[in-house]
Amino acid sequence: MNSKTVLWLADKRPKTTLLESFNQESLSLIYTKSDQLHNVSRTPDIIFIDFVNSATQVDSWLGAVRAKFPATPTIVIVESGQSALASHALAGGAIDYLLYPYSQSQLLTSIREAHFMQQHIGDMVAVSPVSQQVLRLANRAAQTNGTTICIQGESGTGKEKLAQFIHQSSPRRDQPFVAVNCAAIPENMLEAMLFGHTKGAFTGAVNAVAGKFELANGGTLLLDEITELPLSLQSKLLRVLQEREVERIGSHQKIQLNLRIIVCCNKDLRELVAQGLFREDLFYRLDVLPLRWPALRERMEDVLPLAQHFIKKYGQDKYLLSSAARETLLAYEWPGNVRELENVMQRALVMARGMELQAEDLGLPLAVPVAANEDCGVRLRHTKKQAEFDYIYDLLQRFNGHRSRTAEALGMSTRALRYKLAAMREVGIDIDAIAS
Repeated sequence: MNSKTVLWLADKRPKTTLLESFNQESLSLIYTKSDQLHNVSRTPDIIFIDFVNSATQVDSWLGAVRAKFPATPTIVIVESGQSALASHALAGGAIDYLLYPYSQSQLLTSIREAHFMQQHIGDMVAVSPVSQQVLRLANRAAQTNGTTICIQGESGTGKEKLAQFIHQSSPRRDQPFVAVNCAAIPENMLEAMLFGHTKGAFTGAVNAVAGKFELANGGTLLLDEITELPLSLQSKLLRVLQEREVERIGSHQKIQLNLRIIVCCNKDLRELVAQGLFREDLFYRLDVLPLRWPALRERMEDVLPLAQHFIKKYGQDKYLLSSAARETLLAYEWPGNVRELENVMQRALVMARGMELQAEDLGLPLAVPVAANEDCGVRLRHTKKQAEFDYIYDLLQRFNGHRSRTAEALGMSTRALRYKLAAMREVGIDIDAIAS
């Protein structure tokens, strides 16, 4: 933590003992009162708000801090027993809190954890308080010793990125991170891929092959789209979770496992259990540490930082977003979530006619055209959901009804597109009239 700067925001100067502990840790301290925050010119590495005694004060001080230093982690100090106020601060964007009176050890630990989290955030963009709260929970979950984590969220939200963040934040960060998409592998191949096989175990098995469980041993195994795992394999996964050992197909030799398993899904597991499509006992094994990664429309504060991130990612950080482009990005609902936003920004960089990206370069609906087929007699009114339907309909027409190409342009899976099309049919849009 050498040469780190701490901004101490308070109405009273910090105690001498606090200054001494900071000096011992080679931390540089900046002190300012709440009404003097605008005079701070140096960007701190961490901010402490000491201390707040009302929700109004939390909102005021956190709002000022986020406006001045939006990317700097902030810790709020509250009176012991004010747990509701602490929760309010976390919901408002604080990454952690301390209860007063606190020890020097607790203070320094909170600084180390905040610094550690910032180091391993990678290319995660989390400006929204909702996103920051999820990352804070994910960071704490990462410190557990191999506990199974279940990440739920819509398609395209970045669940695999969150899983990678957990791995990089954990003591297993130097060990393998292995990802398997259960929906992308044929059912007859999935078992051999997960568990491995011996030579001659089945036709075509000319060599012994280690499975993904073995390859991830010591590290982290991500099972994406876990709801697509066949029931026959769900029982075998349950046994692996219970016994922490695996057998290759064609072998009776048990291989001991020491790894963390993270599963991702874009469906409600409880609902699938109720429908008999997912084993209840496996659900309880997986749902030890559940995390919900919100849809992009639920964390709109992340849209513009993500857009800037993608501009920089594709080597075009010299481009700027016009005010009209920013308004368009914030007005859209993002049915394809972050994946769709990434595709939109790539398209905008290709279509740009100058160094400033315009709203029309994004290819998003600027107004709400009437795109419904005349035979269905439907006229959509100007709402975000209806604009989304119009946009999907327009893309379907552009690709002559080709579902896969339409889903790719939207930045969503074909499965997610099918759900959208079903919703469009319910309001009377004749999707089937488009050639496919």
